[in-house]
Amino acid sequence: MSKIVYKIISPMVIATLFAITIFIAMDYERMRPEFYIILLMVVVTIFFFGYATGERFASPVQQLLDKANDLNDGNFSKRIYLDTKDEMEQLAQVYNNLAEKLQESCEREKNAEGSADIKVKAKTQGLQETINALEQKVQNRTIEMEKLKKEVELLRQQTKEKNL
Repeated sequence: MSKIVYKIISPMVIATLFAITIFIAMDYERMRPEFYIILLMVVVTIFFFGYATGERFASPVQQLLDKANDLNDGNFSKRIYLDTKDEMEQLAQVYNNLAEKLQESCEREKNAEGSADIKVKAKTQGLQETINALEQKVQNRTIEMEKLKKEVELLRQQTKEKNL
């Protein structure tokens, strides 16, 4: 049983027991055993009436709570359909509208994210090509510098040999 059922049953049973206690206290001496049987049947009937009433209220609330937990977990496709013709049905419609808007928003965000990725890749591709070209130039210059360095070393050696 859910908490709401207890919240409905408890006051009903307590009020019934209070009323029965008053009836018994008013005319305790003239009460016959049949009266106690009838009182017991009234208490049991009120208990079951309270339970049925609580379940009637608790069932739609529990459905809404379950679907809200699904929504909280990121499952935006779940909808709830209640035919109670009261505020619970209106609450279910509001929930469905909220879930639909969240689903659309999430899809738009994913689409925008994909679009942004494509744009970033397009922009960075040009930069990557420029970086590659610059790296190639640096490599070429490094090779030229190595050649010049070798030539300078060769000239130094030739100069030293001439000087000697």
